[in-house]
Amino acid sequence: MFLRMKRFVDVFLSLTGMIILAPVFIALIIAIKLDSKGPVLFKQKRVGLHKEHFNILKFRTMKIDTPKDMPTHLLNDPDQYITRVGKFLRKTSLDELPQIWNIFTGDMSIIGPRPALWNQYDLINERDEYEANDVPPGLTGWAQINGRDELPIEIKAQLDGEYVKRRGVLMDVKCFVGTFVSVAKSDGVVEGAREEAAASNDPLNDQKGK
Repeated sequence: MFLRMKRFVDVFLSLTGMIILAPVFIALIIAIKLDSKGPVLFKQKRVGLHKEHFNILKFRTMKIDTPKDMPTHLLNDPDQYITRVGKFLRKTSLDELPQIWNIFTGDMSIIGPRPALWNQYDLINERDEYEANDVPPGLTGWAQINGRDELPIEIKAQLDGEYVKRRGVLMDVKCFVGTFVSVAKSDGVVEGAREEAAASNDPLNDQKGK
């Protein structure tokens, strides 16, 4: 019952969002095209339900010569790759808006573990222990409002596992509301390589769109 209701909410809210936010999409598309060369959208292979791969969509925030499949926080000098419009999009998380389409088509849900990069093998393996690869990935989730980029792999996987165990209407509402608070405060956002992350080679977060 919960899963059917969750899917209905995903379809309804994503469709409503695409209609209401159409003027915002148009404005951002124009801004991206005027700011730098390259496509408006950035596609990246991610791990979905049952570890099936899909292409996640984002507004491009980085220049086209950015190293491919490199998490942004592991770049030595990310500022040289991030576009001017991209800085605004990343700070406000507006670069994630195209994932509304991923939600509408069923590749993602609004709430769930953030989809890992296809080559984040350590995170994928850790999630297997908590059955977190067996639920639809989300636009936001429990780990995202409890540390985001700052979390080590094992802690992120544990939080994803906690979401799986507690999954339900109340948990999804907590994640949904908590996301607005985290975005407003820019909690847990890390740009650039950190010594401890580089040392362990842990891809702690998403690579933002090129």
